[in-house]
Amino acid sequence: MELNAIITIMITRRLQSTLEFLLANYPAVALLGPRQAGKTTLALTIAGQRNAIYLDLESIADRAKLHNAELYLADHQDKLVILDEVQRAPSLFQSLRGLIDQGRRQGLRTGRFLLLGSASIELLQQSSETLAGRISYLELTPFDALELVAEQTELLWLRGGFPDSLLAGNDAISLKWRQDFIRTYLERDIPQLGPRIPAETLRRFWTMLAHNQGELLNAAKLAAALGVDGKTVARYLDLLVDLLLVRRLKPWHSNTGKRLVKSPKTYIRDSGITHALLGIGEKETLLGHPVCGKSWEGFVIENCLSAAPPHSEASFYRSSAGAECDLLLTFPDQTTWAIEIKRSIAPSLQKGFYFARDDVQPAASFLVYPGAETYSVAEGVKAIGLLGLMKLIADKNVK
Repeated sequence: MELNAIITIMITRRLQSTLEFLLANYPAVALLGPRQAGKTTLALTIAGQRNAIYLDLESIADRAKLHNAELYLADHQDKLVILDEVQRAPSLFQSLRGLIDQGRRQGLRTGRFLLLGSASIELLQQSSETLAGRISYLELTPFDALELVAEQTELLWLRGGFPDSLLAGNDAISLKWRQDFIRTYLERDIPQLGPRIPAETLRRFWTMLAHNQGELLNAAKLAAALGVDGKTVARYLDLLVDLLLVRRLKPWHSNTGKRLVKSPKTYIRDSGITHALLGIGEKETLLGHPVCGKSWEGFVIENCLSAAPPHSEASFYRSSAGAECDLLLTFPDQTTWAIEIKRSIAPSLQKGFYFARDDVQPAASFLVYPGAETYSVAEGVKAIGLLGLMKLIADKNVK
């Protein structure tokens, strides 16, 4: 086994306990996430603790075993069956429904199937039609800052959280891995899903999003640059969002009577992929690049959301009067935190943030910066490091 694989296994994923809980309470659990995020490693860790079998639906041999899926899976009804890349066999969902219902009548009510998928659009479409009430969904992101030691946060920002990129021997190897990852998605993975989009066109679109990281979506401008219409741009964006590669951050809507921005912001979810699309391989280059601040902003947002309780909602605030806040995080108990993000060791707040606070009336307000100390910067606003804020957010999971 390669050194990186050994290290990856040693890093306990924070989601593991949640996954084990869901398997103990649902007959089927779908673990969703982009390719190479660590889904298979986590699933095999779970499998090592119980009677389980693993089938990779990208393997011809494993797909052949499921030629008569109901018969094969019925022979393993006493095991946890792990089906990797399950979106490759959408016809399986109908069989799983029958097996789950049959198992329930026999007292087999939980822990039957663990479905791994990297194409959430197809997985959700198929499973929502046939497995309603029988399945729970969980998203596994690449590594986040709480899963590493504090000294690795800057490296995580540069290289992103995909295990093979983060744990590469040096920055050059890491960048090469991410460039190959992008190429594989464009030339193999996306065509397998059905969309007939020229790889070079989609690469240009993906790169444009990187250049416009954290900016308001201007579909008309992107369409003009690509030589396509607005509907085509919307289709490209939907695809990257559904593949969990891009986040579309919605604007805050309320009854404040203010004139609020209606366009979403877009962020490439993994900072390392953002940097690879822009050819940024070293921290010194990143710190001098125009995308630096917005890259850090997207990195903080993704890490905060990875720590947030299920069903939390994320948005940003911007009004025509100049009120602005980078992230509003609304928890399941309907409390909202206002979060401003600065890539400065001596951060300061602008008037727009105070205007936004007055409009939103959040329960707590934070200014995230690259340091570690927590201190007050204004009445009701604390400057805090990323790890400190993530721990506060994670505490909301247990309250």
